[in-house]
Amino acid sequence: MVEDADSKGPAWTIEGDPRVTRIGRILRRTALDEVPEMLNIWKREMSFVGPRALDVEEQRYLEQVVPGFETRLQVLPGLTGLAQVYDSTDEAHEKFRYDCEYLRSMSPWLDLKLITLSICNTLIARWDHRHGKPAERFGPEVGDPDDDEKL
Repeated sequence: MVEDADSKGPAWTIEGDPRVTRIGRILRRTALDEVPEMLNIWKREMSFVGPRALDVEEQRYLEQVVPGFETRLQVLPGLTGLAQVYDSTDEAHEKFRYDCEYLRSMSPWLDLKLITLSICNTLIARWDHRHGKPAERFGPEVGDPDDDEKL
C-alpha cells in the first residue's frame, strides 16, 4: 500500500485500487501478504482452514444484513477456506453459504483439500482473481460506491 493508505479509503481493496503498489499486487496475487498470519496460527488465534476473519466493522454490518452470519464464527478463523478457494464474488450471502457448508462438512480430508488448492493458487499466483467488494454489501457508511471485491 502507499503511504497513509488508511486515510485514503476503506481497509479492503477494490478493483484498480490506486493505493496498491506494484510490489503489493505481487504480494497479494501470490498470497505472500498472508505470511504474517502464520504467527496468529502459531499462537492458536487462527487455524489454517476455516471461515476468513473479517474487519470488525464489516463483520458487524454483515451480521445485521445476513441472518445468522455470526454462526460462521463457531470455529477459529482460517487462513483459507471454502469461500477463499471457490467464491469469486465475495458477495455476503455466498460467503455465508460457503462458510456454513464448511461448518457442516468439516473434516481433515476437506482441510487437506483446501490447503492443497490454496498452495496451488499461491504457486500459480491466482489469488487475485476476484473483482473487489460489492458496494451494496457495506451500506452508505462503509466502503466506496465504486467497490466490487474478492472471494
